[in-house]
Amino acid sequence: MMEPLDGNAIAGQLFDVFGIEMTSAIATCAACGSVGHVAEFAVYLRAPGTVARCRSCGRILMVLTTIRGVNCVDLGGVADLGLP
Repeated sequence: MMEPLDGNAIAGQLFDVFGIEMTSAIATCAACGSVGHVAEFAVYLRAPGTVARCRSCGRILMVLTTIRGVNCVDLGGVADLGLP
């Protein structure tokens, strides 16, 4: 099993999408309600795209991909995202 990185591993990708530093943003997991900084996500870079999971319940919070040069982000697992 691959060991996850922390959310700092996606700092550059998030900056490309949001235009600001996002690792200090506060996110709420839609599945378990756990609240924490994006820097605390469990990140897997070798999935189809980059996958960020909740450290508490393991559910997918965010998927980042680049399709034909366009950065795409699925935040379906994030109930709330408080910008830094």
